[in-house]
Amino acid sequence: MLIFEKSRPGRGACLLPECDVEVFMPEEKYKRESKLPLPEMAEGDLGRHYTELAKKCQGVNDGFYPLGSCTMKYNPRIDEIVANLPGFSEVHPLQPEHTVQGSMEVLKLGEEYLCEITGMDEMTFQPAAGAHGEFAGLLLMKAYHESRGEGEKRTKIIVPDSAHGTNPASAVMAGYSVFTVPSGADGCVDIEKLREAAGEDVAGLMLTNPNTVGLFDKNILKITEIIHGCGGLCYYDGANLNAVMGRVRPGDMGFDVIHLNLHKTFATPHGGGGPGSGPVGCKKLLADFLPSVTVRGEERLTFEKPKHSIGEMKGFYGNFLVVVRALAYIQTLGREGIKEASENAVLNANYMMHGLKDLYTMAYDDICMHEFVMDLSDLKKKTGVAALDIAKGLLDHGIHPPTMYFPLIVPEALMAEPTETEAKETIDRAIAVFRKLYEKASEDPEALHEAPKTAAVARLDEVEAARHPIVKYNHQDI
Repeated sequence: MLIFEKSRPGRGACLLPECDVEVFMPEEKYKRESKLPLPEMAEGDLGRHYTELAKKCQGVNDGFYPLGSCTMKYNPRIDEIVANLPGFSEVHPLQPEHTVQGSMEVLKLGEEYLCEITGMDEMTFQPAAGAHGEFAGLLLMKAYHESRGEGEKRTKIIVPDSAHGTNPASAVMAGYSVFTVPSGADGCVDIEKLREAAGEDVAGLMLTNPNTVGLFDKNILKITEIIHGCGGLCYYDGANLNAVMGRVRPGDMGFDVIHLNLHKTFATPHGGGGPGSGPVGCKKLLADFLPSVTVRGEERLTFEKPKHSIGEMKGFYGNFLVVVRALAYIQTLGREGIKEASENAVLNANYMMHGLKDLYTMAYDDICMHEFVMDLSDLKKKTGVAALDIAKGLLDHGIHPPTMYFPLIVPEALMAEPTETEAKETIDRAIAVFRKLYEKASEDPEALHEAPKTAAVARLDEVEAARHPIVKYNHQDI
């Protein structure tokens, strides 16, 4: 039931003291023509309403959440505690620089640590999320080419067919045309097709490694060499950095610019609309185009805008408390802990994959990195049970579904990423549930078509929801 439906006239949730200062009301032309239709509820009823809603949610604290390519892992509580310290949480964005030197030290240390992890030379925390970081990185690339008098000539961005959907979207937003290069039979970039596409009109390549099917591209050095050979730049989508951080660095692979997802890899809860953070790092050749950066002066830290800056990407300096969490995470784990986290992510993914590969067809039957992709097209042909049905069936067992129908190059795809924070017992149970659902597909496919049965919400009409979404509440409908 909606909170508006529980509203009763005259009820309230707080008692405010009488105002002890003169009241100034806005001019009539600025006043509402009708009363704001806020719900009226007692405090106790309000608390119960939101507690009830919380119980219907499913997150990492509720159970296994193997959402591929999104790294839905447990984030240590210490990072939340640090981010909630009053010295950080109560900083005002308009305070003078000399009054927030501690906070600026957090930003500078964060830049230095993340540059070390990624192999970059400079970094900005301004972008508010991953796709925002992609856009910023592309603008850096564009500014670079324009500074060399090649802006009009270099109009194309190359994107693999397994790329995250935001990559081509960001490229178009930056004013580029997109050329898609296919994957080979091994799930990695087709080198010969890439060579054919690499010409003087190429501004750059957008790629993540390991890629979206969970494979580390064995030709990565050759790929970046080809792009550099035609005068282009190499952009690294950092969505999958959780698989390799501490082991290899994108900068050492030949990438010139990178965005990171602090809300995937570095300890900010992911999902629910934010907050996110998509810092952008780059090599020195692009540093002069960055938004404002933190600089160590002789006496104090300051914000400085590089000479040929693309301008600011967001008000003030990004989502600061997300950076606090990231810094706490990095300093808590240290150099060896960061490395161990990525190793355990890879171990867990391979362990789960090997526990299922005798039943489920793997899209690429090879050692994976942080995630693996199952192809359920054979199961669908034999039983009529699709990837969607298996995903819905998982909800009845308290497991959040993996990513469905992505990447697009795999039919009936289910992409699972168990992450490093899951125990062996949890993964063993997940394997058992996947196997049970596979058997049920043969024995009682109709039951899976109707799943979930025990979840807080039964199966929704997703086509209707997509075509006719209700995005606005009208209190007059009550």
